[in-house]
Amino acid sequence: MSKLFAFSGSDDFCPGGSIYPNLKESSLFLYPNQDVYFPPCKRYRISAPFVFAGGKFEQKKPSIEVLPDECLFEIFRRLPGGQERSTCACVSKRWLTLVSNIRRDEISDNQTPQASDLEHENTDKKGGVSSEDVDSDVEGDGYLSRSLDGKKATDIRLASIAVGTASRGGLGKLFIRGSKSRHGVTTVGLRAISRGCPSLRVLSLWNLSSVGDEGLCEIANGCHQLEKLDLCHCPSITDKSLLAVAKGCPNLTDLTIEGCANIGNEGLQAIARSCPNLKSVSIKDCPLVGDQGVASLLSSALYSLTKVKLQALNITDVSLAVIGHYGKAVTDLSLTSLPNVTEKGFWVMGNGHGLQKLKSFTVTSCRGATDSGLEAVGKGCPNLKQLCLSKCPFLSDKGLASLAKAAGSLECLQLEECHRISQFGFFCSLINCGAKLKVISFANCLGIKDLNSGLPPLSPCESLRSLSIHNCPGFGDASLFALGKLCPQLQHVELCGLHGITDAGVLLLLESCEAGLLKVNLSGCVNLSDKVVQTISNLHGWTLELLNLDGCKISDASLVAIAENCQLLTDLDISKCTITDSGIAALAHFNPINLQILSVSGCSMVSDKSLPSLGKLGETLLGLNLQQCKAISSRAVELLTEQLWRFPSSGMICYYFLSLKMGVGFFMAEFP
Repeated sequence: MSKLFAFSGSDDFCPGGSIYPNLKESSLFLYPNQDVYFPPCKRYRISAPFVFAGGKFEQKKPSIEVLPDECLFEIFRRLPGGQERSTCACVSKRWLTLVSNIRRDEISDNQTPQASDLEHENTDKKGGVSSEDVDSDVEGDGYLSRSLDGKKATDIRLASIAVGTASRGGLGKLFIRGSKSRHGVTTVGLRAISRGCPSLRVLSLWNLSSVGDEGLCEIANGCHQLEKLDLCHCPSITDKSLLAVAKGCPNLTDLTIEGCANIGNEGLQAIARSCPNLKSVSIKDCPLVGDQGVASLLSSALYSLTKVKLQALNITDVSLAVIGHYGKAVTDLSLTSLPNVTEKGFWVMGNGHGLQKLKSFTVTSCRGATDSGLEAVGKGCPNLKQLCLSKCPFLSDKGLASLAKAAGSLECLQLEECHRISQFGFFCSLINCGAKLKVISFANCLGIKDLNSGLPPLSPCESLRSLSIHNCPGFGDASLFALGKLCPQLQHVELCGLHGITDAGVLLLLESCEAGLLKVNLSGCVNLSDKVVQTISNLHGWTLELLNLDGCKISDASLVAIAENCQLLTDLDISKCTITDSGIAALAHFNPINLQILSVSGCSMVSDKSLPSLGKLGETLLGLNLQQCKAISSRAVELLTEQLWRFPSSGMICYYFLSLKMGVGFFMAEFP
């Protein structure tokens, strides 16, 4: 005892005996309402090391658990290193909670050199709390990253992460995807992160109804290095949280808000005032956000904001006018479902002359995207390279042609569900886009139909490398014939779900491609036969890397042609085709073929007899799809799985599933 209190003398405080004749009177020290010398304590915990039994005292074994939280907190913060604190956190939830609430600046500096060295070692060598016990260690940009999903997203796990990563340089990225569990993340968990992870730079919160302003304010007060904040479907978070983030996290560069009904203009205005380095803003489905909030962000981050995404907001033409004037650094702009924006808004934005650096522009479900509005945008954005227009009901052939002509630097043009666009607009866009257009894609445009006359004079589009037409039912052989003359340098062709094309039209296109095709996707073209596949193999087999024939009328003859000519082919999809075991055997017979992905889903005539051939192909395969192959038994799949596991070169993980209704199948993926 003398060593503990550093005094010299006897270990007995009262050499003459106890000051109380009756030992029961010693309990007076524990009560504040007694007239004794000792001042009252802050907390009173009656846990004496003695208990009464039949009028006698029985001594209990002393336990540190009798100490109040304040005492344990002081002990933990004075431990010599993070290893020791991590080990203490494993004792109980109470200790874990106390350790996780120690701020880094509250840790005592009286560490010995040996303890300081131990703090840099991996905590799980001695059984301490390691963040690896919670989730796999994912390194990104040099920072520790953790992700909690569903039922794993709890306060206890967040506390463990805070303690486990403290001795490893601190947590840099945290992603939390909540669930409807009663034990979800609350303010307690975020407080532990704020105190134990001051170096946090990225925070993503999804579907966390239990997290409110108090929790996010804790993050703002403790994580001053925060750079990226993602809030998705957090209904309890309001402008108060953004005010705290603006005050405590001036280095914020990336802000994403989605489905937060209680966040409005006030919070965005605070971010605009206090975060001058903002580079990316994405706001979706926030009914309280209006022109004032959007205008504040754009006008304050004049030379730093590069990416802007606005979706389902109650903004008007005013916001677009501000974007057109102040968006001097904006390179990526996406506008989706803005019902209050009119043609005037797009016209003013294009004539604001502020979007000189805009390279990518996406418009979806905006009734204001008309011919004149989009033409103004094309003229006002001289560096526009990628344009995506979806569900624009008022865009016509004339407007598309004018837009393509105005955007002279356009390299990629994508249209989806623009039903007023016809074959005339399609070919006019090809002709007017200039010499830089590389990619053109049309999907679900019901207005496109073959026309034998009325097309403008065609001149070759030498720059086009990729052509994609999806589910445009009027697109037929006449259009393919024109494309064959217009686009001789194609390398990537996707013609999907086109029931109007036949072998004749596709052959004309294939024969005109001079550079050699790399990728061909003909899925859903039910009128194509072996003749097309044989032509592809003969003309482009020396360059072909991907071939998708899902749903085409091909047989084993196509597989023989592929095996003989396509030595560079790595990805082959022959799902729902009339192939048999002989076709699979032909693929396996030719050794030069180097398939990595093979799909024979829905091929009802492929049976257990293909097992040896599939096993041979497995020497190079990384992915195999046998779903709905009802002639293949589950036993055959099990044998094939065992066989493929033996190949030493793949380092594969094999996922295999069996369903009586869906058939059998398994998938293999390679991990480095």
